[in-house]
Amino acid sequence: MPIYEFYCPDCHTIYSFLSLKVDTGKRPDCPQCRRPELSRQVSLFSISRGLTEDDDTSGLPDLDESKMEQAMRMMEQEADRLDGDDPGQAARFMKKLCDSAGLKMGPGMEEAMRRLEAGQDPEQVEAELGDVLENEDPFFASGKGSLSRLRPPAKDETIYDL
Repeated sequence: MPIYEFYCPDCHTIYSFLSLKVDTGKRPDCPQCRRPELSRQVSLFSISRGLTEDDDTSGLPDLDESKMEQAMRMMEQEADRLDGDDPGQAARFMKKLCDSAGLKMGPGMEEAMRRLEAGQDPEQVEAELGDVLENEDPFFASGKGSLSRLRPPAKDETIYDL
């Protein structure tokens, strides 16, 4: 009896469904939010025969650790020099940090940073944009959706009937 996994983008969760027969066409609704026809996921499995503890199976590209350390030191030094009374300086630092992390600010956050850089009062910016900022993901991965989607999906351990 196979167990199929399905992903719900609304809940950002993977659900498992038990089928009494092989059924490659059926797509269930989300058990949590009732979104229709979840997308089937490829279940991962592995065989560890022949691997040693030192074998790298992470699939991550090699990073230039010295460059990464240098960038982190530079950002740390710049953060140490921030003037807490200069919101424009803080906004410029935030933009630089986002650029180095490959993130794009949401439209509300971009507007807030633009206003802070222009010297507007932070309390006024918050009063005018507070509702907008509360209702949007503040950052986006460049071309990949919201920052919350950078986290792996939750895994519901319940096994539902297909």
